[in-house]
Amino acid sequence: MDVAGREASGVPYELSERVLRSYLGGVGLGTWLLHRLAPAGVDPLAPEAPLAFVFSSLVGTPLTTSAKFAVVAKSPLTGLLTDALASSQFAIAGKLTGHDAIVIRGRADELSVLLIDGDGPRLEPAPELAGLPAAEAESAVRARFGRTWRTAAIGPAGERQVRYATISHDGRHAGRGGLGAVLGAKNIKAVLVRAATKVSVADQAGVLAAARDLRGRSFGPATAKYRELGTLANLLAFNAVSTLPTRNFTAATFEGAPRLAAEELHELRGVARNSCASCSIGCEHIYTRKGGGRQRMEYENVFALGPLCGVSDPDEVFAASARCDELGIDTISAGGTIAWAMECVERGLLDEPWLRFGDGAALLRALDAIGERSPGLGDLLAQGSRRAAGVVGRSSIDFAPQVKGLELPGYEPRSLQSMALGLAVNARGADHNRSGAYEADLSGELDRLDGGAAHVAAAIGTEDRAAVMDSMILCKFLRGVFDDPFTEWAGLLALVTGWPLDADELRAAARRIVRAKRAFNLREGATAADDTLPVRMLETPLELGSGRRAVLDAGRLRSMVAGYYVARGLDEEGRVAAADVEDLLLDA
Repeated sequence: MDVAGREASGVPYELSERVLRSYLGGVGLGTWLLHRLAPAGVDPLAPEAPLAFVFSSLVGTPLTTSAKFAVVAKSPLTGLLTDALASSQFAIAGKLTGHDAIVIRGRADELSVLLIDGDGPRLEPAPELAGLPAAEAESAVRARFGRTWRTAAIGPAGERQVRYATISHDGRHAGRGGLGAVLGAKNIKAVLVRAATKVSVADQAGVLAAARDLRGRSFGPATAKYRELGTLANLLAFNAVSTLPTRNFTAATFEGAPRLAAEELHELRGVARNSCASCSIGCEHIYTRKGGGRQRMEYENVFALGPLCGVSDPDEVFAASARCDELGIDTISAGGTIAWAMECVERGLLDEPWLRFGDGAALLRALDAIGERSPGLGDLLAQGSRRAAGVVGRSSIDFAPQVKGLELPGYEPRSLQSMALGLAVNARGADHNRSGAYEADLSGELDRLDGGAAHVAAAIGTEDRAAVMDSMILCKFLRGVFDDPFTEWAGLLALVTGWPLDADELRAAARRIVRAKRAFNLREGATAADDTLPVRMLETPLELGSGRRAVLDAGRLRSMVAGYYVARGLDEEGRVAAADVEDLLLDA
């Protein structure tokens, strides 16, 4: 097995300052590494497919929300580039191993753990961890190797290579795209990192002053919603404006939403608020579960396991979310795939009469089948909705809630048309974190039901900002505290690295990162035809409570995609121009 920053020979793989400055770290650097280290056309679950844990310049500094890392690989769910971000002490310890990235290739002979510290990487057999949830595996390896180690682990779904399995650490998850399956295919149950050095910065006094200022701003009105109710505060708001996907996107409002709302749960079930490592916001809200126990709930897992599947009982949604954590599977892809299956049953396309919308017990049963990859339905749904629709056929792909194979998050594209474009063109697939264009739709500054040139500009702007924040890395919940984001971000990076950065250089880096993602996908067989939405979104209008109709036909979406290509400097097939390919520094 080959672990980098080291090549197979054991010699460290040196990254040039030019590459580090051009891609910043995190998702940007991970994208560059995948170009260099992933063989063209490689099966994501093959031994030679690389999996990268990537850090950034800001990790280990006192800047709030900077304790984040990216995991980057070719997705077994989409066959394209995927990345996931997560916050924990693993990020700090990983950076303090002395590496900007840890890239794993190969396959262990038996189930093992990978340890990395100042002495380099080494494998230790760990067959006793087979089948354990990630949290239990984390406790077991820290008991075995010591509490100075920080751990990222997979659950049983990752071992069984469920195509949307997660990598977990400190109760948080690098969730989307099946990164846990990639690690499981390498026969690695957990990666352990231990600090071996210290973080040095170019301007210590400047960094401390910037950290005090940023911490103060993080307590302001831009983050109040997250502190007070968490992301679940979105549920009632989205329901009110007909953008809460319900019963596999057949509706955009859910009659059971009040039972699942943060406002209701906060009064009846809220018990604690918590923060990620090195974070002053504290968006994590903890609720009690029926029969005891506590559960962290966010908007996306409640949406996917609640309204999307027609389930309104909070105890059933809590239990389903906990089961996803235990198995180690992405809640959005799990909920989306099960909701698709429920509609297939309703239409007579699947003979599983127990699997019905609104049945929380059925939801749990389906999750167990997926985690176990039980013959028949479990193995089918473990493939994700796009692959499963390919098996079922009979036009079931038309209502599979996915883009490029990745299941849609909790935003109705027909009533958020900037977001619709962002979801269609995003390299990762249907993704709200790499394209937060819903902010523009909900700002009141444009008509969210009438997609056009303004929506194209909004989608590009949010995609560029996300590319930089995901590479620096800073939490996006901070995005509202910056008055002049690119200038302020350049200032923070300059204090840490000593590079004389400015806003224009960061804007260029954002464009470079977005193009590099697209170039990787094109290399792996993606085409302009993939930049679209499910047929349901393009052929079935929504009747809104306001009396308006939300219509997003194929012609309007194609027009916006064409406008996006022009603004991005792509050709009419969405390909990166030769001059821009040179800017990607793939030979650097």
